[in-house]
Amino acid sequence: MLFMSEEGTEQGGLIWGASQLPDGTIENHGHLSLDQYEENQVFALDAGQEGKDKFSRITIADQGDYPVEEKRKAEERIEKLPEDKQDNAWQEFFASHRHDVKRMVVGRAPDGSVGLSLRDGSGKVRVSLEVQSDGRSVLQFLDESGKVVSELTGQKK
Repeated sequence: MLFMSEEGTEQGGLIWGASQLPDGTIENHGHLSLDQYEENQVFALDAGQEGKDKFSRITIADQGDYPVEEKRKAEERIEKLPEDKQDNAWQEFFASHRHDVKRMVVGRAPDGSVGLSLRDGSGKVRVSLEVQSDGRSVLQFLDESGKVVSELTGQKK
């Protein structure tokens, strides 16, 4: 199901499905997303199962802070390029136009752990809070290169 604006453009959507394969394996998924105007999603809820691996998460993302007309003009220009040059042209455009940067993710991973990651404007994890599948907890603070600069665990010393 797509969510459409009054202008007739997509603004998010809802997808879901479930099935049991002949070998008994279960697969199901659900996704709800809300988009920024003329951009990709800025809020998403996801849940699913693939066999024994289950996950659920909430994601908040930043999209471009530039006029959408810049992206439209880039798309017109890039679509005229040979197909083998289009990916590089988009990479060049997004190198100078911030786009689709995950800022916060909270949820349950397939390994059974749950956590929260807070990210900087470049999408790099700067704070991570996790309860691992074995029950151990850890809070980490990371620098811009991803190196842990401080860590607190729930373990007694």
